[in-house]
Amino acid sequence: MWPHFLHGETGRAIPFFGKYDNGGDLVETAFMIQGLLAVRQYFDRDDATERELRETITRLWRDVEWTWYRKTPDSDVLYWHWSREYGFHINHPLIGWNETLIVYLLAIASPTHAVPAELYYSGWAGTSPRHIAYRRGWGRTTVGERYVNGQTFYGHKLDVGVGTGADLFFTHFSFMGFDPRGKRDRFTNYFKNNRAIALINRAYCIENPRNYVGYGPDTWGLSAGINTGGGRPNPRDDNGTINVMASLASMPYTPEESMAALKHFYRDLGPQVWGPYGFYDGFNQTQNWFDMVYMALNQAPITVMIENHRTGLLWKLFMANAEIQPALDAIGFEPDSDQ
Repeated sequence: MWPHFLHGETGRAIPFFGKYDNGGDLVETAFMIQGLLAVRQYFDRDDATERELRETITRLWRDVEWTWYRKTPDSDVLYWHWSREYGFHINHPLIGWNETLIVYLLAIASPTHAVPAELYYSGWAGTSPRHIAYRRGWGRTTVGERYVNGQTFYGHKLDVGVGTGADLFFTHFSFMGFDPRGKRDRFTNYFKNNRAIALINRAYCIENPRNYVGYGPDTWGLSAGINTGGGRPNPRDDNGTINVMASLASMPYTPEESMAALKHFYRDLGPQVWGPYGFYDGFNQTQNWFDMVYMALNQAPITVMIENHRTGLLWKLFMANAEIQPALDAIGFEPDSDQ
């Protein structure tokens, strides 16, 4: 496992979230593996350099001990973090709906340390009292507490998700490699569900119930980031901060709406939100606050998801790995229309 943050020169874990955060992070590891599996397919030439790269990625993929993060052999859920010094002290279960779908998919797909496919439904989409309390606790609502939602917001029906859909990064991080198009599990088609979450987020910003400066059809996107009040499309979690990634990385789901935001950010706000390496994290026009910080957590989804909209490249590469489709079959994904 990789840690959440590591020192670039030594490889040692950086306990950014406190002393207990000094070990393996299952979520960040899943994001890394998702990217590496796409890379393994891209570098397909029969030469020594690319063979070595593929072999290294395969070794790393095979070495990830997903099963260890069940904590006990009969656990119905995977856990976020383990440390040599503190074990499972953080004790944080991975319960959806959020950014961790890819964790369960890869854990089930593992060629060496696979967890049972049933864990997708007992862990990620579970409805035990613990699961319900977890969703109700972080969402501060009973809407979506049983994984399914079923309500309509701003004219858009939300099959899955807590409250009004929560942070938009939920629709990006697990789907940079995993292609949600044309398939559904027993709950929803996640391409359509992600589109609904993005459109709800935009509609909330257009309604602008707290009358923040700048919000509108081309200035939208609430998600986690620097200075956000919560990053969710409801008044108590909204302090007027727009996360640039939120709308731009939604390009596959909302191409016209995301392009309008991109043009406005680049052409109208210009150097306030754009620098030598691309877009900054976010801005708040009500507070006259413009962030000059680049974050990989933002840069990667913007770049990858725009490319997935343009060509589907990263989706094609990741899905081409032989381990992925059998895992989806075991979970019970079936073909479905995206319309």
